[in-house]
Amino acid sequence: MAVKRILHLGLGAFHRAHQAAYLQHLADLGDHDWEIVATNLRSDGDALLETLARQGGRYTLETISPQGEARYETVTTIKTLLARDPCLTEVVGWAADPATRILSFTVTEGGYCLAANGRLDWTHPALITDRERCRPGPAAAIDGLAPTGDGQSTLYGALTAALRARREAGGGPLTVLCCDNLRHNGERVRALLLEFIAACGDSSLHDWVAAEIPFPASMVDRITPRPTPEVVARVRAALGRDDPAAVGAESWLQWVIEDRFVAGRPALERVGVELVASVEPYEDAKLRILNGSHSGLAWAGALAGLTTIDQVIARPALAAIVAAYVTDDVIPALTRGGLPSPVDLPRYRDSVFERFGNVAIHDTVRRVAADGFAKLPVFIAPTIDERLRDQGSVDATAMLVALFLAFLQRWRIGALPFPYEDQAMDPVVAQSICDAADPVTALCSLPALWGGRAGDPRFAAAVGRAAARVADLSDGGFGGR
Repeated sequence: MAVKRILHLGLGAFHRAHQAAYLQHLADLGDHDWEIVATNLRSDGDALLETLARQGGRYTLETISPQGEARYETVTTIKTLLARDPCLTEVVGWAADPATRILSFTVTEGGYCLAANGRLDWTHPALITDRERCRPGPAAAIDGLAPTGDGQSTLYGALTAALRARREAGGGPLTVLCCDNLRHNGERVRALLLEFIAACGDSSLHDWVAAEIPFPASMVDRITPRPTPEVVARVRAALGRDDPAAVGAESWLQWVIEDRFVAGRPALERVGVELVASVEPYEDAKLRILNGSHSGLAWAGALAGLTTIDQVIARPALAAIVAAYVTDDVIPALTRGGLPSPVDLPRYRDSVFERFGNVAIHDTVRRVAADGFAKLPVFIAPTIDERLRDQGSVDATAMLVALFLAFLQRWRIGALPFPYEDQAMDPVVAQSICDAADPVTALCSLPALWGGRAGDPRFAAAVGRAAARVADLSDGGFGGR
């Protein structure tokens, strides 16, 4: 049987510890029908691409359980590495190949260029540039895009070029699979991409994508820190070989996908992937319980001068903040109206907190604290909206918002212990929040973060009370034992 391919954009640690690992587990069962072709859209991944290319795409995955048990796997499912190319010439070539059946991507929450209304932010310079590069022309179908000054492409530019090439080459439809923590990610990416293609003036491509291309929703879950020299050293000690591309992750692994694939898919159910009609309850539980708590712990950890998430959750006062957030606000919101969830929410909460305490993972506060302006609307705002709609308290969730505000205020005065990375943050807006006479009201009034709840006096009052509690924690050593 001819090999079928997944073209993946965003070759970071998470893809290598998650999607590529699942495909390796399938290969370990003797199913070698699928392989991955991968590249990056951002320049900060160039060194990794070069390293993996030298190794033929082969790397070591270290996984460690909460009990400290280490396991080592060799992953060989990434068969082709494409050097990052601002013109996307090789990307469109592989996309046009009928053997490519799935186009997947991981660009993180900050890579979607979203405006306050949830649509595309057309003030974003890269988005404006890619719109002009993607306007249809005589050679646009198969020759990639015109060069750009910064040597990078947005996700939408890459998807548009790839799907245009696919259509013009007669390769037939393929499946577009988002693997990021974006709520309703399949539906959202479809709407955003169609908005982008329409703005490019390519009505025929727009109509083809709308009619022929499925965008199944997915939920992905595995804590995967940025690779460190310590991971490489442990691999060397355990296996006796140098692997500069080694990646480490927790032992927990989960993937839930809406089973809508137009050109076939790997038999992922054989290796534990859940193929379902709707991922929404799984997605909501993961985004709010795991990702929301994770972010809150990271902002608290930065304020407390801690460096890893396991250190933060070991502080009783800080662990109590996220425990209250999940127990008092998230679980009631996810079971509103008495509707049961297919997820055992208390059990999932307990497993998540156990995972956060994994001392061997060394998941950094810096990594998890990043992209707050992209994470708040996805991880935190839905719970606030639903609790207020039901006339419930949001005091526990407001604590996470207050932690972020205190974190942002530290950033404003240059007092964070690390550089803050946030693709979705407008520095002018962030500075204006911190410099406002009432920073709580300024933060709580941003529609880009809170949608229809922006400016809600109940929300602002809860965050005000929480801000006072955060200040008290600071005065008392911020969660000291």
